[in-house]
Amino acid sequence: MSRVVVGLSGGVDSSVAAFLLKQQGHEVIALFMVNWHERVGAVTSACTWEDDALIARMVAKKLEIPFHIVDLSSQYKQRVVDYMFAEYQAGRTPNPDVLCNREIKFDIFMDEALKFGADFVATGHYCQKAETTLDGKPVYRLLAGADHNKDQSYFLCQLNQEQLAKSLFPVGHLQKPEVREIARRENLPTAERKDSQGICFVGKVDLPTFLQQQLEAKPGNVIEIPAAFLEKKKQVEISEENYRKLCFPYPLKPWHGKVIGQHQGAHFYTIGQRKGLNIGGYTEPLFVIGTDVQRNIVYVGEGANHPGLYRRGLFVAAANLHWIREDLKMHTGEKREFDVRIRYRQPLEKAQIHLRDEGAYFLFDQEQRGITAGQFAAWYAGDELIGSGVIA
Repeated sequence: MSRVVVGLSGGVDSSVAAFLLKQQGHEVIALFMVNWHERVGAVTSACTWEDDALIARMVAKKLEIPFHIVDLSSQYKQRVVDYMFAEYQAGRTPNPDVLCNREIKFDIFMDEALKFGADFVATGHYCQKAETTLDGKPVYRLLAGADHNKDQSYFLCQLNQEQLAKSLFPVGHLQKPEVREIARRENLPTAERKDSQGICFVGKVDLPTFLQQQLEAKPGNVIEIPAAFLEKKKQVEISEENYRKLCFPYPLKPWHGKVIGQHQGAHFYTIGQRKGLNIGGYTEPLFVIGTDVQRNIVYVGEGANHPGLYRRGLFVAAANLHWIREDLKMHTGEKREFDVRIRYRQPLEKAQIHLRDEGAYFLFDQEQRGITAGQFAAWYAGDELIGSGVIA
């Protein structure tokens, strides 16, 4: 059988993954990664990496497998946290979990695991891997997890063939309750442990506090945009000539609305945000419909159905297009239909991708709420994740 290094995190999913691998006869080695030391901005200090490491060590002892710790905190800060701060500063909303998987778990961590002579690296992700052959060479397919309520394939949307070749997802074929039941049956220390929340390896944090560590407060105007104004401006015919109008938000200007309050920095806000505006006197809640970090303006609209929250399409620049299935890569001028997801746990939505020299225009069958620059769009064919890209 194979030698497999499992990323043991101190959670139930990776614990059961390690158990299943050992049960299958593999030589299993546990490797715990330390990615974050700081406490600033944490909602609670009750869940620290030291606690996670202690629990992970207990699991390894229970399973009678070697346990090691590797500190990747400097690389994590550089590749994930610094990137996240830079994106917010630029007025975009990044997804640190996708970055963490691409830059840390399946890159630096995988390199560390291979130093143990591993044939494969396993994680507790709820997704599945399949293999096919094309021109005599293996092609790896990334599939959704069997538990569609827990499917985490979206978080792995930036992986490549080389990374998938070395990856195993032992719990991907199971339902979450089944994973819990296995942990209870085997008396694993993580059997009743709650799932982790918050930013990947940072934990549950107060995001404004976390951002304020690096980004300065900068008071500016909150401007309300009337729904009627945008409804009129958004009436655009669906045609090739109108791709840009359909796939980018309408460019808002201060004179399109009225000042109704102050904020502490446009870079602290994201599309669709409701909390943190602290402006009363409205029948329905206010939502952020746009930000302008150059002018330091936050644009808002009243009500969950405000037209500023909805868009028919999105754009991914050519440099930011990533194909897991490179053999299915589209060519300039081509149009193809896919199921698309623009955030984790969002239902897949039908869309047509139109590829041009400058990038890909996505036109959805139905308007989408809260399309946000900096997030990842991932496209699927059935249960298979084909590619992804950063939304412009």
